[in-house]
Amino acid sequence: MIVKSLTDIIGTEADVHGPGWNSRRLLLKDDGMGYSVTHTVITAGARMTLEYKQHLEACYCIGGSGRVHDIANDTTHEISVGTIYALNKNDLHTLVADRAQDMHLVCVFNPPLTGKEVHQADGSYALSG
Repeated sequence: MIVKSLTDIIGTEADVHGPGWNSRRLLLKDDGMGYSVTHTVITAGARMTLEYKQHLEACYCIGGSGRVHDIANDTTHEISVGTIYALNKNDLHTLVADRAQDMHLVCVFNPPLTGKEVHQADGSYALSG
């Protein structure tokens, strides 16, 4: 059994920061679950264009709000507490957090993250080993 707390992650190497985001990696590839789970904070007002070419991702909003724009379909979806969005086709998308407060997402990645990933220039994560 694996038991971790967010307080166990904050301030460790599994607490990864990037421009406009902070990803607290709760479950990683080495945990052997076949997926990873993060608590990701998108800074209030941040805007990021991302495309996880090597990973599928699902994000469940647990705090704050914003919107996700599906670039291929030119559709925008409002994101608020209780909303999930899944990038089931490695979707190129723009994520925007509202300016009022940070947006908190619980994110699941398949294949799992190793814990060191940061966004590459094209908005993706490299596939590990």
